[in-house]
Amino acid sequence: QVQLVESGGGLVQAGGSLRLSCAASGRNVFYTMGWFRQAPGKEREFVAAISSSGQNIYYGDSVKGRFTISRDNAKSTVYLQINRVNPEDTAVYYCAADPIISGPLWQIASARGRIGSWGQGTQVTVSS
Repeated sequence: QVQLVESGGGLVQAGGSLRLSCAASGRNVFYTMGWFRQAPGKEREFVAAISSSGQNIYYGDSVKGRFTISRDNAKSTVYLQINRVNPEDTAVYYCAADPIISGPLWQIASARGRIGSWGQGTQVTVSS
């Protein structure tokens, strides 16, 4: 497992942008990394995942076009750029990592408790 620490959340006005960061410690270079979010009263939702090389990227249907995931393996950090935020983006955003499960399977793997490592989450609140 790796240890994950998110940062960058906060209060942002609708239409604005923010970037979340997730710093990983441990042997994470070969892990797929990504993000989930959970809004109040809703199930945890897959947001994005990026392969260890950065060549393969996957997004949840609800965020395509506005969210961009990237990673810097030299810094052991994965990023989530969120543009044109809206109140529906309000949620706790969780960083995750797994050495085996590839991005397309992350939603179902999460539902089954199969994702290996999780961060503590960072709150994003969008004001209208």
